[in-house]
Amino acid sequence: MADKRTMEDTISDKAASPPAAGLEPINLRMPIAPQVYERIRRAIITLAILPSEALSEKELSLQLGVSRTPVREALIRLADEGLIDILPQRGSFVAPIRIRDVEEAQFIRESLEVAVVGRLAGQCSSQFLIDIKANLARQELAVTQEDGDLFLELDEAFHRSFCEEAGLSKSWRVIQTVKLQMDRVRYLSLPDAIHLRTLLAQHWQIVSAIEQKEPEAARAAMAAHLQEVLGTAHWLSVQRADLVER
Repeated sequence: MADKRTMEDTISDKAASPPAAGLEPINLRMPIAPQVYERIRRAIITLAILPSEALSEKELSLQLGVSRTPVREALIRLADEGLIDILPQRGSFVAPIRIRDVEEAQFIRESLEVAVVGRLAGQCSSQFLIDIKANLARQELAVTQEDGDLFLELDEAFHRSFCEEAGLSKSWRVIQTVKLQMDRVRYLSLPDAIHLRTLLAQHWQIVSAIEQKEPEAARAAMAAHLQEVLGTAHWLSVQRADLVER
């Protein structure tokens, strides 16, 4: 078994990684523009393309096998979301992870998700509890295997399920939009087995409070959980000032 890696080791590796040789291929039988946007967006969030890296419409269009128009449209949309800086006469660059953006995103997300779990604590279905515990069991396996990517995939499904169970799917769409900067922080800090174990324990606390029909406890557990990213972001702003901007 490989030795456990520290957060410092992981960040060093990611910062030293070369740009992605290519993006996931486009399915030409499906609408192209949404795929182009999603491919570039995911590359930025997962740090396959690092903060401050220049983005060329021509190179991206060649990698994806599409015209420059959908690439240009995607870059404009990503700029609106704060993931890209478009500088006049200089070009487009991946935006640094900005602490103020992370803090604002965390504030909005916490406001929504805390309210959602408070509502669920009194009215969730038995099937929801079965499904969410199955998700947590898979999270446990991901932590044991130190599979950070799988953990984040399950984490996404875990949080989305609260909004779905509460009948608040539009709230999840809002959360998805604002949490992009938070996601970059999360990817930058992976894999860190101790950190993942902490997040998993917090997930169990949230579910336990919901199952016990304790809305105040559920809200407090969710708030503490979502505030975890702030400490990580500030730590990264010291350790990796080239990627995270105060």
